[in-house]
Amino acid sequence: MNRLSPDGGGDDGNDGSESLASPLLLPQRSLINSTSQVALVGANVCPIESLDYEIAENDVFKQDWRSRGKKQMFQYLFMKWSLCFLVGLIVSLIGFFNNLAVENIAGLKFVVTSNMMLAGRFKMAFFVFSASNLVLTLFATLITAFIAPAAAGSGIPEVKAYLNGVDAPGILSLRTLFVKVVGSISAVSASLVVGKAGPMVHTGACVASLLGQGGSKKYGLTWKWLRFFKNDRDRRDLVTCGSAAGIAAAFRAPVGGVLFALEEMASWWRSALLWRSFFATAVVAIVLRALIDVCLSGKCGLFGKGGLIMFDVYSASITYHLTDVPSVLLLGVMGGILGSFYNFLLEKVLRMYNYINEKGTVYKILLACLISIFTSCLLFGVPWLGSCQPCPPDALEACPTIGRSGNYKKFQCSSGHYNDLASLIFNTNDDAIRNLFSRNTDSEFHASSVLVFFLICCVLSILSYGIVAPVGLFVPVIVTGASYGRFVGMLFGGRPHSSLNHGLYAVLGAASFLGGSMRMTVSLCVILLELTNNLLLLPLIMLVLLISKTVADAFNGNIYDLIMKAKGLPYLVAHTEPYMRQLTVADVLSGPLWTFHGVEKVGTIVHVLRITKHNGFPVVDECSQDDSRVLYGLILRAHLVELLKRKDGFMSTSAESRGGGVEFSAADFAKRGSGTRDTIDDLEISAEEMEMYVDLHPFTNASPYTVVETMSLAKALVLFRQLGLRHLLVIPKITNVSSSFAA
Repeated sequence: MNRLSPDGGGDDGNDGSESLASPLLLPQRSLINSTSQVALVGANVCPIESLDYEIAENDVFKQDWRSRGKKQMFQYLFMKWSLCFLVGLIVSLIGFFNNLAVENIAGLKFVVTSNMMLAGRFKMAFFVFSASNLVLTLFATLITAFIAPAAAGSGIPEVKAYLNGVDAPGILSLRTLFVKVVGSISAVSASLVVGKAGPMVHTGACVASLLGQGGSKKYGLTWKWLRFFKNDRDRRDLVTCGSAAGIAAAFRAPVGGVLFALEEMASWWRSALLWRSFFATAVVAIVLRALIDVCLSGKCGLFGKGGLIMFDVYSASITYHLTDVPSVLLLGVMGGILGSFYNFLLEKVLRMYNYINEKGTVYKILLACLISIFTSCLLFGVPWLGSCQPCPPDALEACPTIGRSGNYKKFQCSSGHYNDLASLIFNTNDDAIRNLFSRNTDSEFHASSVLVFFLICCVLSILSYGIVAPVGLFVPVIVTGASYGRFVGMLFGGRPHSSLNHGLYAVLGAASFLGGSMRMTVSLCVILLELTNNLLLLPLIMLVLLISKTVADAFNGNIYDLIMKAKGLPYLVAHTEPYMRQLTVADVLSGPLWTFHGVEKVGTIVHVLRITKHNGFPVVDECSQDDSRVLYGLILRAHLVELLKRKDGFMSTSAESRGGGVEFSAADFAKRGSGTRDTIDDLEISAEEMEMYVDLHPFTNASPYTVVETMSLAKALVLFRQLGLRHLLVIPKITNVSSSFAA
């Protein structure tokens, strides 16, 4: 039983090697269950490989660990914490640079456009606004399509699948990191209703993966201390820390970042990983705080009051009573319904975009350009439908707003008036959220303006996410939920004895929409608390999130799971289906099974590697007393290829004594980073070497995870996922029979 289908498929031919292709178990248990959905487990549904999280405890590995002293153990622990520090430092710098770039690029665009409108040059203002948006969108799409297609989207589904054990090509490469950073800045600055939080999670994962490569011979980074991380297990832990740091950098929410990685991203967790994740996010928080202090002195251009990492909009003391609970409950129920419907529409649009994108790169670019033009027309045209409002006499800031940001956009209004619809639409997403969340602004926006803004955000966020560019969903869902919540607050907030103002309803609306779409509870609750800097909101946010998630779960899955399914990423879920209790692991096995003897002929190994795609092979020994076979362990394809490449362990006859492992070290079998790996087709083996033998015992994992054939499929699934396995050997309950095991 294998981790993914490339390891579990059948062979392409026998060619006289029938002795290796053993029947799976006893004949009555080896029939393929073609009447059940579980039969698809053995189908080749996806060409993506798995990750080897399990430690191969062979003789070479054991010798390496025995040779390590206190110095090596100190090096290993020191490098773990040092890399976590570097992940936090680099991700925080990237996050700050992202916000700085977006605020200045988008801010400059709005300043130039506003100045033209003040001069009465409305047509030229629209041309500059739409042209700049189109150029920025086109740039983001071009670099994504031609340099790193894996950088498209938010990246959260890909990172989540990686932490589940899916090795999708190119998702954590250096090119993907570059395109993710630059493309995200360009796409968000183009006034698309997209966010930068999701791309920041992917960025953090890329940074962590690159730091955890264990060095590079190509670039001369072969420091001996880095050799400890040349395995999937340590890289997985570091990528988990990177994803937590990404959320912390996007929202300045260190605790929320840790909980996000725990609740949504990681499939495997332990206390030591919790400490390192918290350390990485703490570094992010400290660095961002220091950089923000620099910007407050006016040295960052238009960044002074912009960016979600400077969000602190609801720090006032609030009170609420039992009479406010019904409206909050309604907010949660409606948020769950709207969030699930949002997921439904987004999934349909993504499938439609997939048909368009399959036609070629030109269609991808044209689609992105059309979305950009449509967005610019809406953002510039719809505010003209809004009415001009007189500036409130007790306004806490300049009214109307002339220039970059503020609650009172002048747009086409005369002096002393502002356009409330333009204050929401003709603005960056971050400033729109700030305006919706702000307190003491109950009379600033009309209900019709907030409703129009809610509908526009829904439509544009769904249409914008599917383009080939690094775009996220977090911020669009927040701004959409905030507008919905503010609208509900306008309907219910004016009741007698109600102390909840419209800004608080906007916060709760964002929470309900996030819970209905993304289905997280604990992490979202803490992120919103850190975002708004008000612990008094905790009971209400908890209530809204629990209700919205419960309601939405009755309709469909969370948005990231739906996207993973649409992309064909074979994610292994944590829960088991009821029918799995009625099936055993023997019911889902397929064959034939290829095995190796403890001392095997080189030609046989080469033949099997060429005709199969398996990544693990059982190694068996013949029992001299009776003709039964004994399972010795499991050997990986990568280790076999390394043995054939080195040729040091070749023997002239099969009767030579064991000891081939003394010429190897654990570093020889360490997994490479993101570079290319050797395959069996890359090796040159002579006809004479084909007739030689190699002792596989020193390189075989003698303690693989095994289960009996009668174990229920549900138990096997839980074991498989919680331990992060790639291979699971299935053995029969009856011993001392031929073909006494299966993989």
